Amino acid sequence: MLKYLIPVFLLVSIAEISFADNLFLNEHPTLAIGAAAPDFNLPATDGKHYTLASFNDAKILVIVFTCNHCPTAQAYEDRIIALTNTYKNKGVAVVAIMPNDPKSIRLDELGYTDLSDSFDEMKIRASEKHFNFPYLYDGDNQEVSKKYGPIATPHVFIFDAGRKLRYSGRVDDVEKPGKTPHHTDAANAIDALLQNKPVTVTTTKVFGCSIKWAEKSNWITLAQQQWAAEPVTLHPISTDSIQYLLQNHSDKLRLINVWATWCGPCVTEFPQFITINRMYRGRDFEFISISADDPAKQMKVLEFLKSQQASSRNYIFNSDDKYKLIEAIDPNWQGALPYTILVEPGGKIVYAKEGAINPALMKKTIVDNPYIGRYY
Repeated sequence: MLKYLIPVFLLVSIAEISFADNLFLNEHPTLAIGAAAPDFNLPATDGKHYTLASFNDAKILVIVFTCNHCPTAQAYEDRIIALTNTYKNKGVAVVAIMPNDPKSIRLDELGYTDLSDSFDEMKIRASEKHFNFPYLYDGDNQEVSKKYGPIATPHVFIFDAGRKLRYSGRVDDVEKPGKTPHHTDAANAIDALLQNKPVTVTTTKVFGCSIKWAEKSNWITLAQQQWAAEPVTLHPISTDSIQYLLQNHSDKLRLINVWATWCGPCVTEFPQFITINRMYRGRDFEFISISADDPAKQMKVLEFLKSQQASSRNYIFNSDDKYKLIEAIDPNWQGALPYTILVEPGGKIVYAKEGAINPALMKKTIVDNPYIGRYY
């Protein structure tokens, strides 16, 4: 009987989610076909400010609402770069606008990225990807984004010479990079306008991450309450068990940090591991901490872990012989704390660092590992 009830519960949940999304969509309706392009004055990652008039020389203006963190947005970055290259000598200007409020993005929404959507992080993404189009920031008040009403990232708006909207929708119909799309809707619209022909398909649905409107910032508070309520535990671990951990018979990328309460750099960087864990634990990833404190200090270690809301797997070495710990973790480790390794399923160590990690590099290393990845 239960198996027939499960779909009903799912339908109720989907209906509630759809209703909630519609509340946000109705508040910021999508610009209608034929409408004039709303003006803007926004800072870009290249240090300039751009307005609608900045593109007066273009026959066609393509505005793409996109962002750093969304896996779909990342999947389309190279195609937006290619689209810009294809049409840049044909009188077509492409500009990207980041519509999200960075303060409204939960850590567990960053599982496919190493960068969130702050202006500084946008500069990093634009530099790393060599964006050939202006990348504009609208995250502080989202006034421009509210006028255009993008549904998800990426969302393309294409305007004719008179800056009337002629197309609103997706880039194409295949999200995964490397696959050939069946419908290149954005390019088709541009081609039609360049030939002074009507656009055949003027609107499409869009697939991607919802816009993070400032109205959703209460989600951050809710997340913090949920994380604070998660239990924090600490268990003793032997050399044999450590070696078994390192063999990694799981299907998850395993990040292991060896630390101690008396180690200043360990304590200072530990919150970074909590952040990383909250970002990626919904993926094929897990974080494990191993304390090198003496076993008699177990309560002190546990108190620290609770203060950090470290609801990950936490261990304390069950012996005061630290050299056994060193050999069990990694014979190449010289013994200085902290020590961090990243272990793939099957036991291959793909990252090892004696001393404090670089958090930005660590996130990039994780998300670029084939067991994680940036796309669905």
